[in-house]
Amino acid sequence: MKTYLPFILTLLFFVNVQSLKAQVSNPQNGETYTIGGIEVVGETSFSEQTIITYSGLRTGEEVSIPGDKISNAIKKLWNSNLFNNIEIYVNRIEGNEVFLEIRLEDLPELNEVKINGIKKGKKEKLITENSLNKGVKVTENLLTTTKNYLVNKYKKEGFYNTKVNINTIEVEDTIQTSKSVMNMVVNIDKGKKVKVKEIQFSGNTVIKDSKLKKAMKNTKQKNITRILKRSKYIEADFKEDLNSVIDKYKENGYRDARILSDSLVVLDDKNVAIYIELEEGELYTFGKIDFIGNTVYSDDILRRILRINPGETYNGVLLEKRIADTENPDAVDITNLYQNNGYLFSTINPVEISAEGNVIDLEIRISEGKPVHFTDVSVVGNDVTNDHVIYRELHTRPGQLYNKSNVIRTIRELSQLGFFDAAQIATNFNNPNPNEGTIDLEYVVVETGSSQIELQGGYGGGGFIGTLGLSFNNFSLRNLFNLDAYKPVPRGDGQKLSLRLQASQFYQTYSFSFTEPWLGGKKPVQFSTSVSHTKQFLYDSRTGKADKDKRFNITGISVGIAKRLNAPDNFFTLSQAVSYQHYNLKNYNTGLFTFGDGYSNNLAYTIGLSRNSTYNDPVFPVGGSNFSVSAKLTLPYSLFNNVDYNALKHEREDLENIVNNTSLDNDIRQEASEGIAEIDQERFKWLEFYKIKFKADWYAEIVKKLVLKPSAEFGFLGAYNQDRGDIPFERFFLGGDGLGSYSLDGRETIALRGYPNQSIQPLDENGNPTNDGGTIYNKFSLELRYPITLKQQAKIFVLGFMEGGMSYNAFKDYSPYDLKRSAGVGLRVFMPAFGLLGIDFGYGFDPVPGQTQPNGWETHFIIGQQF
Repeated sequence: MKTYLPFILTLLFFVNVQSLKAQVSNPQNGETYTIGGIEVVGETSFSEQTIITYSGLRTGEEVSIPGDKISNAIKKLWNSNLFNNIEIYVNRIEGNEVFLEIRLEDLPELNEVKINGIKKGKKEKLITENSLNKGVKVTENLLTTTKNYLVNKYKKEGFYNTKVNINTIEVEDTIQTSKSVMNMVVNIDKGKKVKVKEIQFSGNTVIKDSKLKKAMKNTKQKNITRILKRSKYIEADFKEDLNSVIDKYKENGYRDARILSDSLVVLDDKNVAIYIELEEGELYTFGKIDFIGNTVYSDDILRRILRINPGETYNGVLLEKRIADTENPDAVDITNLYQNNGYLFSTINPVEISAEGNVIDLEIRISEGKPVHFTDVSVVGNDVTNDHVIYRELHTRPGQLYNKSNVIRTIRELSQLGFFDAAQIATNFNNPNPNEGTIDLEYVVVETGSSQIELQGGYGGGGFIGTLGLSFNNFSLRNLFNLDAYKPVPRGDGQKLSLRLQASQFYQTYSFSFTEPWLGGKKPVQFSTSVSHTKQFLYDSRTGKADKDKRFNITGISVGIAKRLNAPDNFFTLSQAVSYQHYNLKNYNTGLFTFGDGYSNNLAYTIGLSRNSTYNDPVFPVGGSNFSVSAKLTLPYSLFNNVDYNALKHEREDLENIVNNTSLDNDIRQEASEGIAEIDQERFKWLEFYKIKFKADWYAEIVKKLVLKPSAEFGFLGAYNQDRGDIPFERFFLGGDGLGSYSLDGRETIALRGYPNQSIQPLDENGNPTNDGGTIYNKFSLELRYPITLKQQAKIFVLGFMEGGMSYNAFKDYSPYDLKRSAGVGLRVFMPAFGLLGIDFGYGFDPVPGQTQPNGWETHFIIGQQF
């Protein structure tokens, strides 16, 4: 063996990889050796061969010492995130062979995590978000990224002074392995929320401070009147607001405006001040605007879309929107003009060619490309809903010319189905070929629960009331007898089947409804039918139970057809329905009707026109509108049934005078009452009326996710023959939550929060509430909505509202501005299995009819409907 110096000259070279040190000893710098062997030492649970494989070193290969192969081996071992304290030594050299020694330790594994400084319910979420699971390797990178994540997370929530300290504690491994195990303690001190006490601008003379502060949508100065937008400081939002300030100048012609400096001054633990120094520059105007490269559309057409004329004050923000409005997919802009007519690969770029004399001349350079056709259109992600249900809603077809508006419309239609999570519907454009003018389109959907169950129980009306309701919103009737399709019911064909049973000892209600949205499967013609039956029994004061011999039954059936129209646009739907109800009374003498034995029939035809352009999520629309107008009509029986209703009217008035004359004998008065009952039985044998209703909702996103919803509605119940009079059925009852309370007279309940249910009644000639409902009503409301979460499992949003409404008995009493007003806040929770649930707290500013004091606070619970 070759004789060496009495000691080994050790060459230490350091590879700075995450602060780990690697050592290599070598008596002859820069010489090349063949690896004769590799030995692994240190506390590790991995086999020697596994570690050597990780290193990339191989026995028999040549290496230079020092050299890149040794350095790379250390880096590979480190990048495996398995080892700590990695060192490579030269053990010995024999001739031209070098024998290496790899010294290392396993990285410790995480045992448990303790988080201090936050609420218990939020700890698990933080552990999941930072992957702090048991068994994960504890690296410096893990500690650093966890700390940075937590600091940034709470800064975004306004805790600008957040401090995070992470300690690791080595613990004994109870399983007695060679693994190193650690516990982690995360101490979070969020501090106090930092708010913006003041925002000061300097250098601005053209635009006032107040307008610049208003342009900053996210960063607001403290103000006791600010409710909807808090004044917390978030750095990322502030940087975005600085761009908004510059945009404000661009809108007013100052295109050279810039921010010279911005600074944040910490006033105390809770307050900061922001100082912004501006340079406004000079005022510019638009000059000559030329279009270059356009062959499909003439300059005149493009100028009509651009709508900017020479001499106007320069507005850079408006120019961008008229070329491509990224915030409004339906905007009238040049990009949409091309995109909606097949030119997917078109590009439009405005270029300033001159700014002499502060007049900006522009060239709008257009590259049109070829018209693009769809080669293939597909849908993925629908595990339950059958393909034909989705494909019939698509406004894009293979071979069809690309049209951006059709793609957007398809996304809206798929969202409105209610079978998919609206927030996760996406499009993928695959295999684009600009030269051939072809592309493939793929819609991606995520199924969500579309069936709902209603199960309620309670005590009321002298006994227990139970309700069972089942609603299958993606039902498949054709698989009704296919046992393999029951999961738990046949699904996938987009049909709706509803069953409902409500019962107590005093009444029973059964109802069934079915809807087929595409009758025949080829056109969007919706067929619907429903059947219902209700039994009501009078209370027997002797037994305290229901008297089955005194009953009131209602049986009803309806059939409807609704067709989607193409004009004025294809958001319109024309609906028609025929309905029939039979009312049967047997010994049922109450104040509801003037006759206790008899029957009444209601055969009506309803025609309606509606337009729904809301998008995208039907639970939380952020834009569009939804309006409907309908007319419900019966036959004018009084024209051909040969009944003199004028004579009946006067006869009834005479009999009422007798009944109200207390000086007369009771037998005479009783006989007069029976006469009134006979007259009313004749009057209401077949109900005769017409009913007009209108309702409109609008949705507008004021700022990101904050949605304004104005609404207006109106209803009128009229009579063809004034001698026959208004019917006691089908009336409007305002007040409360608007849920369909149990009733036997076909009434419509209209929500008006802040007042008791059905409490807003017309007044009689003596100024007292009639309790019979109104024949006219109107209602106006304004809502602000903000989502807490719109995830598939649950969609939750809060709202604030102001509304007013009133009902009337005749047009002579009608005053659209004489309203019962209210305001309040609410919460909505939508879960696929249970539908919409919610609670509202409303304050009624006006007295309930018949009272003198403001109604005050009311709490309303919402089940299965939206306001």
